[in-house]
Amino acid sequence: MIQGIGASAGIAIGKTFVLPNWEWDLPEQKIDVSDLAKEFERLYEGIRTSKHEIEQIKDELAEVVGTEERNIFDAHLAILNDPVFMNEIQGIIKRQYKAAEVAVKEAIDHFVTMFDLLDDEYMKERAIDIKDVGNRLLKHLLGAPEITLPADTQPFILVAKEISPSQLAHLNPQHVLGIVTVSGSTTSHSAIMARALGIPLVVGIDMDLEALVATGDRMVLDGNTGIVILNPSTEQVDAYSELQNRHAEHRDRLRSIAGLRAVTPDGKEIELAANISSLKELEVALRAGAMGVGLFRTEFLYMDRNRFPEEEEQFEVYKAVAERLNGSPLIIRTLDIGGDKQLDYFEVGNEENPFLGYRAIRISLDRKDLFKTQLRAILRASAFGSVKVMYPLISSVEEVRAAKAVLEEVKAELKREGKAFDGGIENGIMIELPAAVSIADFLAEEVDFFSIGTNDLVQFALAVDRMNERISHLYQPFHPAVLRMLRSTVEAAKSKGIHVGVCGELAGDPRALPLWLSLDVDELSMSSHAILPIKERLLCTTRRDSRELLNRLEACRTAQELIGELEAYKQTVDAGMASSSSARNDSGR
Repeated sequence: MIQGIGASAGIAIGKTFVLPNWEWDLPEQKIDVSDLAKEFERLYEGIRTSKHEIEQIKDELAEVVGTEERNIFDAHLAILNDPVFMNEIQGIIKRQYKAAEVAVKEAIDHFVTMFDLLDDEYMKERAIDIKDVGNRLLKHLLGAPEITLPADTQPFILVAKEISPSQLAHLNPQHVLGIVTVSGSTTSHSAIMARALGIPLVVGIDMDLEALVATGDRMVLDGNTGIVILNPSTEQVDAYSELQNRHAEHRDRLRSIAGLRAVTPDGKEIELAANISSLKELEVALRAGAMGVGLFRTEFLYMDRNRFPEEEEQFEVYKAVAERLNGSPLIIRTLDIGGDKQLDYFEVGNEENPFLGYRAIRISLDRKDLFKTQLRAILRASAFGSVKVMYPLISSVEEVRAAKAVLEEVKAELKREGKAFDGGIENGIMIELPAAVSIADFLAEEVDFFSIGTNDLVQFALAVDRMNERISHLYQPFHPAVLRMLRSTVEAAKSKGIHVGVCGELAGDPRALPLWLSLDVDELSMSSHAILPIKERLLCTTRRDSRELLNRLEACRTAQELIGELEAYKQTVDAGMASSSSARNDSGR
């Protein structure tokens, strides 16, 4: 039995295929000065071909995965456009008179080594992206063939030192039972892709897999626990087959509750909505029983292009989502760029701390032309459904009033133009800064609803960058200080009679569900895959018990104590759910 890290849930049982390393050892190839122009042209042709190939992958994935996964390949295109990466390659060709493929290989090795030395898991993962892009470019320069996979008629478990997003994009999910790799993490681009494709994945195997595993070996892979069993016994195969069947039954059971109201046994109902970035993601959410969209991230409309989207482009997208929801609520968050979300065509300038810099509502209020264009599109779409507008990164009453004033200007313009819109469209704000929590009672008098963005709230409250490996353990969503902030925010909203929802990762965390029930939150908005598991738990969790739990939680002085109480409560609910499931199975026999 080998222990790795479960990065994409599911169980795979079958024969292995060991993927050869997608790398080349290149001898030194010097060129004459007279050949420089020819080498540069070879390089540029390879770049053009690589870009075209990446665009094709994006198009092929459009019917399979969401915007987040396709944006991985925007990052690959950005690498090919990165002047630092390209200057490194060009410099090696021009100064050292080396062939284009040798220059590309040396540049890849340079940047991968540099990133691998950084004590930051996020940057280590970016090294895989650089290697992926560089190897694609090398393939075209060398005229090397693609690595061929086994025939589609024979499903297999893929074993590799590492797996790149490009390689994953070329896999047929119907014929790949699972994947196990030596390197990688749960936050890597490859893990994101595997989860979107529904392929079980185990990463971080701390041993030489290629020496242990041969193509054709039998394997059991558990993407939930990270366990890998090579050449399993009959008993082990039977046990995991039974587990696999139970998982399938549970999946079917979840699908059967998609149409049920999300209400506790003692009558507390919570709206379960979805966080989306596109119409395609909306379809997945609706199949999971989403009651609306609690967060429509509009950034995707601004990315993967060379200019800001026009009003008409935005209007058509917002309108299509509103119509598809057929009266269910649609909360559209205004542009939230800056920080880690940059646009190639919009120069923000160098900032020492971009997360605390020129971003989100600050950009919108500074660039009223951009803000008004988006608000016009949102208002026009409001004539076609239950549309609401939400402003991100609010820290003061002044910002809210300024945003509302711009909205009123746009309403007046549309009215003069005779264009239809909902004159009573609701305004809301993201509560994601400690400052907003502190003045939540003032802010609640200015807006119609709050949506608590727990990801940034936790990060800012604890001053912890969760992508920084050295301090990521300090990122504690269940820190007592966070609990107090959540409670005071909800109480401020309730005291003013406004709707309050949650749209960060904690909304879809099963351990946090009793918190939301006890605090009397109105709505939880989450990733589509989390909706049914949360609904299943909500149907078995009482508000009465949740309130009793909250009293114990408020006495906890550390995150560990708080998590211990939540885990114990979760296990109690789990036992009740298992008992209920067993009773249903017995009655069906």
